Amino acid sequence: MLMILDGGDRYRRREFLKIGGLTLGGLSLADFQAQAASGSALLHDKSVVFVFMHGGPSQIETFDPKMTAPPGIASDTGEIDTKLAGITFGSTFPKLAALADQMTIVRSFTSGDSRHDIKPIVGRDTYGANLGSLYARVAGQNNPRNGMPTNVALYPRAVDDSTMPAIKNFGDFESTGSIGGGYAPFVPSGGGEMRKNMELSLPLSRLDDRRRLLTGLDQLKRTADSDVKIAGIDSIRRQAFDTILGGVSQAFDLSQEDPAVVARYDTAPLVKPEAINKKWNNHKRYADNAKSLGKLMLLARRLCERGCGFVTVTTNFVWDMHADQNNAGMAEGMGYMGLPFDHAISAFLEDVRQRGLSDKILLVCTGEMGRTPRMNSRGGRDHWGGLSPLMLAGGGVPAGQVIGQSQRDASAPLSEPIRIKHLISSVLRTLIDVAELRLVPGIPGDIVRAASEDPIPGLQ
Repeated sequence: MLMILDGGDRYRRREFLKIGGLTLGGLSLADFQAQAASGSALLHDKSVVFVFMHGGPSQIETFDPKMTAPPGIASDTGEIDTKLAGITFGSTFPKLAALADQMTIVRSFTSGDSRHDIKPIVGRDTYGANLGSLYARVAGQNNPRNGMPTNVALYPRAVDDSTMPAIKNFGDFESTGSIGGGYAPFVPSGGGEMRKNMELSLPLSRLDDRRRLLTGLDQLKRTADSDVKIAGIDSIRRQAFDTILGGVSQAFDLSQEDPAVVARYDTAPLVKPEAINKKWNNHKRYADNAKSLGKLMLLARRLCERGCGFVTVTTNFVWDMHADQNNAGMAEGMGYMGLPFDHAISAFLEDVRQRGLSDKILLVCTGEMGRTPRMNSRGGRDHWGGLSPLMLAGGGVPAGQVIGQSQRDASAPLSEPIRIKHLISSVLRTLIDVAELRLVPGIPGDIVRAASEDPIPGLQ
């Protein structure tokens, strides 16, 4: 409860400490900061950015071109040599090809079915919860150092209010399964009241009685700015007060970033809306993807740099390349999607490396399925659950390697299949010490089971 006292120009210590006791995820902010000061072996000092390629990207036109296969199977966009000898990518990934020595490609990853959903990040193997929510249930809703949300979901409207709202036809990225709605991703999208709330630097949707809190903090800030003396406050609660009044919201504000860095990430110039064929019903989402993807990756970096543990990034339903009335075919579609993806992901990898954050941030890129090995008569590829593209980079993952092999026609793994449960375990092990996790009372068994699955061989 927040107490704002009427009258006088001084706050009594007992009343002011209630400000430092604002509740975040069951602990006060001051409690969180005290906990951070003591350290914990349970949580690794790392973050994950999970780029969900919604719609089902082709394994062939991305990271496994199969140019020795017959026409109709081989990549419709050709191939390009990478930094790794003998390894090629699809030709719309030239920048990523030059950074292949910084990543791991898994060519034996299978999502298991060809349904449009969001199963690698919310599905059976995450027990119906966003993968970041499993992490937040262990780490708490907010970073103990500064109040940053530990679990965030970024849709195009997080960086561009003109884009379409997040699509939830095929699954809810904000689902928490049975672990509790309080651990849902924080979603800084769409402007309006949410943006106004964040001007006070905290994800106030986590808090009860939002309007009253805003009024109280505004009054408190005006008083503090008038040099009111607050006596006898210990350092942890002083830090809590400073966090409430400033800092966290700036991480979500790209206007705080160097304009040259924003321009470096920006993917909007790569695919102009007027250059997208309007016969595809999905043309608006193609345009939204180009307008937002680069800035979403920049925002993800800013959040991780400031202590967010898990960031979901998705630009809506854009990788479904059937060449039907809704979606472009492979060659045209990869022109719309591949070029922005190549630019945004490579900018992210280069930026975090230059900032010394590569070992701190694990990047994961995949979708809900792959595409049929043989192209259809219209020049598209249809749904395929037998093989999916998967790329990982950073976070301490060994770099410059290709794990597994696929069949000659890219229809299925040739080597031991890597499944979603292995990916989820690898992600959770990046963030959490599994041995310590098993000793923590009260952690839901589903989280322990998900983290205890075998990780992807060669990653841990």
